[in-house]
Amino acid sequence: MIDSYSFGNIVINGKRYTSDVIIYPHRVESHWWRLQGHLLQLEDLKEVIDFSPELLIVGTGHIGLMKIAPETERFFRESPIELVEQRTAEACRTYNRLHGDKKTVAALHLTC
Repeated sequence: MIDSYSFGNIVINGKRYTSDVIIYPHRVESHWWRLQGHLLQLEDLKEVIDFSPELLIVGTGHIGLMKIAPETERFFRESPIELVEQRTAEACRTYNRLHGDKKTVAALHLTC
């Protein structure tokens, strides 16, 4: 459960993180970073894809600066993994609402 989010900070199950995170059902990968900081590519999500969630929620940042590469979007359109792309505050709300209903992962950019 995401307790709170503000620019550069997120609290998940009572623990505060100050760097980008990937939230799996039973663990949090802190210090998540992408090959090209504000461009989300398939290589950045290898572990997520291997985990095979039903739903991947991507938080694109406070103002939505992080973009998803076209080939990454195409991959998810053709895969059984549903992709939801939202600014991070909205992505946190979506995660809290849906994570118990589906096998869900959230990849969240906390700044920009």
